Amino acid sequence: MKTNGFVVLMVCYAALGVAQSGSDAAAVTKVLALENSWNQAEETKDAKAMDALFDNALVYVDYDGTLKTKSEFLAHMKSSASQSQQEITESMSAHIFGSTVVVTGVYVARGTEKGKPYLKRGRFVDTWVLTNGRWLCVASQATPRLR
Repeated sequence: MKTNGFVVLMVCYAALGVAQSGSDAAAVTKVLALENSWNQAEETKDAKAMDALFDNALVYVDYDGTLKTKSEFLAHMKSSASQSQQEITESMSAHIFGSTVVVTGVYVARGTEKGKPYLKRGRFVDTWVLTNGRWLCVASQATPRLR
C-alpha cells in the first residue's frame, strides 16, 4: 500500500500540535499558580518569595501610574507604611506566545497605606518569560477599575 507523503506530514503536524498544546497548558497552569503565590507573598510581606517571582529587570507600573523597579517594589511591600490585609484575584486569563505568557485579570486589594485604609479594585497585565527553566515576571501593570 502506497502512503501519501502529504497525509503523513499532516498527521505529524497534528501530533506536534497536540504535544505543543499540552505543553502550553502546563505552562499556563504553572504561571497562574505563580500569580496566586504572588498574592499570598504580598499579603504576608514575604520578600524572599516575591524576589523569586520577579526578574531583576522587572518593570512595574502601579495603579497610580508610579513606575517601580524590582527593588523599589520589594521595599514598598516590606515598608511599615504599607499593610496589605487581603489580595484577591477575581478572574484571570492567560495567553501563551512561545516562552512568554501574558496574564490579564481583575484584582481586589485591601489594607492600609500610611495609616489610612484602602480598597483597590482594578485590572492587571503581567508578562512572564521562561528563563533558564523558571517562569519570571518581567513586567506588570495595574489599572484602577472604574465602575
